[in-house]
Amino acid sequence: MLEHSVAPVLYQELTAVNGKKIAVATLNSEKSLNALSLPMVESLLPQMLQWKADPQVALVVLQGAGDKAFCAGGDIRDLYQAMKDQPGIYQPYVEDFFTKEYRLDYLIHTFDKPVLVWGNGIVMGGGLGLMAGASHRVVTASSRIAMPEMAIGLYPDVGASWFLNRMPAGCGLFLGLTGASINAADARFIGLADVFICHEQKAELLDKLLTVNWGNTVALNHQKLSDVLRAQEEGCRTQMPLSQIRLHQDAISRLPGQADLAGVMAAIDAMQGEDKWLLKAKDSLRYGSPITAHIVYRLLQLGQSLILADSFRLELGLSVQCAKLGEFQEGVRALLIDKDLQPKWQYPNVSAVPQAVIDELFRSPWSAGQHPLQDLGKLEN
Repeated sequence: MLEHSVAPVLYQELTAVNGKKIAVATLNSEKSLNALSLPMVESLLPQMLQWKADPQVALVVLQGAGDKAFCAGGDIRDLYQAMKDQPGIYQPYVEDFFTKEYRLDYLIHTFDKPVLVWGNGIVMGGGLGLMAGASHRVVTASSRIAMPEMAIGLYPDVGASWFLNRMPAGCGLFLGLTGASINAADARFIGLADVFICHEQKAELLDKLLTVNWGNTVALNHQKLSDVLRAQEEGCRTQMPLSQIRLHQDAISRLPGQADLAGVMAAIDAMQGEDKWLLKAKDSLRYGSPITAHIVYRLLQLGQSLILADSFRLELGLSVQCAKLGEFQEGVRALLIDKDLQPKWQYPNVSAVPQAVIDELFRSPWSAGQHPLQDLGKLEN
């Protein structure tokens, strides 16, 4: 009973020298590495909207409890149970979870005030959804960032159709297909992080933010926060790890030039290098769902021409359809429930996946005017 009485998110409002507030939200599930649950999302969404409207709040800080993770992804065990209880049919719980999660992600992307995300430790899946859209994204020496959905038969969602397309050539395709874990230097290189700061300096940084004269001009507050973060970064540069992506960027940049998905996967498998990072990425590619590989490939092609709101609308339809298909359920079972690491994917390889299966996944489950996120663009105003 005690577990359920613990608040999913902790909130604090710190008062700066001139009376302006710094609002702090802490994902409060250290035991699960702050996996993003529906109660967390349902708590954060109205609170963020309230802070957005409050003229006394100058900026928002998002962080995770403990030192191991900002957020290790979505809490998908309840999703698994819903899919298992009623396989092969539409799941209201699945739609509810992803609709609210994507609304929150979109709000962060379009939040006018500065949003600082402290991306320490593990930042995966749903955690990256919270971080990717923030205006000021901090990474540390222990940051490990990934979109590992290939392994569970889902696909990189939470706006990935938008942000994977805005990385250096081939990086979005490589990371989406392999689920490779990247470090702080990689995150800076591909545009998923802005500043590298030592984790042990977080308290000192928050103290400095309280000495800033925050004003009513949003653009100036963004600049003031950037200045403080850059100054704090100066003393930490020597602790920045070496980029793993840069080492292989020549080969990665050629991936979009392949004729089809099978060609891309063969090119990744043929990449030269014996470093552990690349070998693990190749293993993950072989382990992952062939259906997911097709989703990633098509999603990145479609996402090139989509606006942000449409990216989330497309992804919501995909997520609901994936829950019906069964591949997602089987991937979660093999990796997280039974942990046998022996998923029984529906098809043995990408060449065996019928085009009709992928077409159906990309078909919207809703009739015109009924999409749960149809009003999303209006949140920008």
